[in-house]
Formats: sequence, structure tokens, C-alpha cells
Amino acid sequence: MATEAIYCFDTATVRFAIYLEGGGRVVAEIGEDPLRDFFGADGGGESLVEAYARNAGLINTRAIERHVASGGRPVCLESSDFALLEHEA
Repeated sequence: MATEAIYCFDTATVRFAIYLEGGGRVVAEIGEDPLRDFFGADGGGESLVEAYARNAGLINTRAIERHVASGGRPVCLESSDFALLEHEA
């Protein structure tokens, strides 16, 4: 599974595309808060994209789950999508 990501200043999110094995693409976003609160981002847009890249496996999995659950609509991941991480640690 390949991914690409960019920081979107106007929405304060990192937008990323997930290219699925066997074809297909999922486009999703993740807000600044979860990237800072759970994934170690501590600076501007570049830091947010790097935090996404370091944790793409987990973030992509959650995005695909939400994408499927929403009937294929685009999703924006928030801190609530990762709240269980605090309890699993």
C-alpha cells in the first residue's frame, strides 16, 4: 500500500491518499490535534506531514476503516479516532 501526503493550511489538516493493493484509492485527512497529541508532531506543516509519514500504517488503517464505515465518503480523522491508543499503551 503506497501513500502520499500534503499539509493543507486552509483546513489545518494533512491530506493523504492511500493506494490500495489491487487498485483503488482512498483520500482522507487527519487533523493537527491527533498528529500533535498522539503522533509527536511539534512544529508546522512539515512536522505534521512527517508525523503522518512515521505513523502511516496505523493512520491509514484507521482511515480505511472509517472510509468503509462511511459508505466510501471521504473522512477526516480526529483525536477521538485514536483515543483508545492512550489506554492500549
